[in-house]
Amino acid sequence: MIEAFLGFLAVFTMAFMRIPLAVAMTISGFVGMGLMRGWSPAMASTSQVIFETGFHYVLSVIPLFVLMGNFVAKAGLARELFTAANAFVGHRRGGLAMASIIASGGFGSICGSSIATAATMSRVAYPQMRAHGYKDTLATGSIASGGTLGILIPPSTILVVYGIITETDIGKLFIAGILPGVVAIVCLCMAVVFVTWRDPLAGPPAERFNWTQRLKAIRGIWGVAVLFALVIGGIYGGVFTATEGAGVGAAGAFFFALFRGALTPRVLMDVLVESTRTTAMLFAILIAAMVFTNFVNFTTMPGDLRDFVLQFSPHPIMVVVVMMGIYLALGMVMEELAIVLLTIPVFFPIITGLGFDPVWFGILIVTIVEIGMISPPVGLNLFVLNSLLPDVKLSAIYKGVIPFVMADIVRLGILIAVPSIALWLPSLMGR
Repeated sequence: MIEAFLGFLAVFTMAFMRIPLAVAMTISGFVGMGLMRGWSPAMASTSQVIFETGFHYVLSVIPLFVLMGNFVAKAGLARELFTAANAFVGHRRGGLAMASIIASGGFGSICGSSIATAATMSRVAYPQMRAHGYKDTLATGSIASGGTLGILIPPSTILVVYGIITETDIGKLFIAGILPGVVAIVCLCMAVVFVTWRDPLAGPPAERFNWTQRLKAIRGIWGVAVLFALVIGGIYGGVFTATEGAGVGAAGAFFFALFRGALTPRVLMDVLVESTRTTAMLFAILIAAMVFTNFVNFTTMPGDLRDFVLQFSPHPIMVVVVMMGIYLALGMVMEELAIVLLTIPVFFPIITGLGFDPVWFGILIVTIVEIGMISPPVGLNLFVLNSLLPDVKLSAIYKGVIPFVMADIVRLGILIAVPSIALWLPSLMGR
């Protein structure tokens, strides 16, 4: 146990020294493995992880879905999604914040990245909310929390990683995220209702759209509906696998952006470069976490942690609750993808051993990751907004997300209490 503790301490120390997390985990994992098993086994293990991850066929869905999201963003669909949502709810108190959340859900259905969703909606929704006199706390809180829907509503990079680690059907994981995504949108919108009930000036109502304007706004989002139906419908119907669906989605998004005249040679190059950077970042963290996980697995920490959790095994659902509590605590101080990669090898065998469905547990993991992405002090979406909205104080962003974190915890409780929300649609696949 002491070896693993020192390893985590080394990772945290290097992270606070501004050393990139991927580098910190690689160094800690490699050195730890070298000291415990010898330097030659450490080098062999590290090189094997790099090779196998780089050539893992299923992981090709990550760059393809990232590419799909970037094409869609350049095509301007995020703005049209926000306009359509605003047409129906914008006239309500806090309506623009609700529109931002709903539009984030729609954009997440063709993006798969929380950071990309939050960044895109900050450019689209924040200027509108500021122009209508919204307080920064509600504006940034709704955008940051809505951005997390990008990794729950399929396609989702986190679900892909979870599926690969646990050998769970990625297609079923994608389908399982649809209804929990709807529940998430409802819970986050209720948080907006609560905030504006407490402070009506936080989100004044905007102008009301008539039905002619609403129908026109709906027609503007046909591209999102077609892409979502093409990719998710094809996976759900068994027409193609999740990996093939990623290719279909990326190609569809490319042609959609091309036909809308949004792809100049310069824009195309920007999309490819941005997709490459994002993919490289994800793979760097993935490889580093696997190197560190190999080291941790040679210590007594997995067994000790498993023994601690299994104290609650007479009440299996309490095992899940304790795990979620551990994830919530870790999410406040660690990067979310790293948490998933470090803990799943320990917790997953316990979950399956107790008879829980791995698809349901995957949705719980993504929900926890979503909470971590907006939890102060290190939630990634908070720093994305802080960098894109320099006029907004970080303290206002921290304050603004608190009601949405509470709403997400309520949502987590609902998903634990009612597993059928996540499992109903996957149960229909293949019938």
